Order: sequence, then C-alpha cells, then structure tokens
Amino acid sequence: MFGACRQASRLLSKSQDMPLTFGERLKLRYHLALCDKCREFSRQLDQLRHFARQGEKQAQSDS
Repeated sequence: MFGACRQASRLLSKSQDMPLTFGERLKLRYHLALCDKCREFSRQLDQLRHFARQGEKQAQSDS
C-alpha cells in the first residue's frame, strides 16, 4: 500500500467516527478520484456502516 493510500484509508476510517477537516476532505476526494482501490475500500466501509445500522435497528425492535 502506498503512502497516499495509507493516509486515505486512515481518513476514511476517521470519517466514520468524526467529521474531517476541510483540508482532509479535500485530500481524500482528490485521492479517491485517482485511486480505484481506495474508492472500493470507501464503498466497502459504507456498506459495513449500513449493515451495522440495520443490525442496531433490528436489535432495538426485537427488545
């Protein structure tokens, strides 16, 4: 994994927990525009987040 990809993956993970700064968002968007693998990683993180939220909703309705 290249340094820029490592930084992008850290920013993608961080963005799941807290808002990114304007500069971080800019760097990430630029990198994602150029990197297929990081775009795929971003898509996978979005799916995981979606499924986790669905699981939370299901657990609350079962209680």
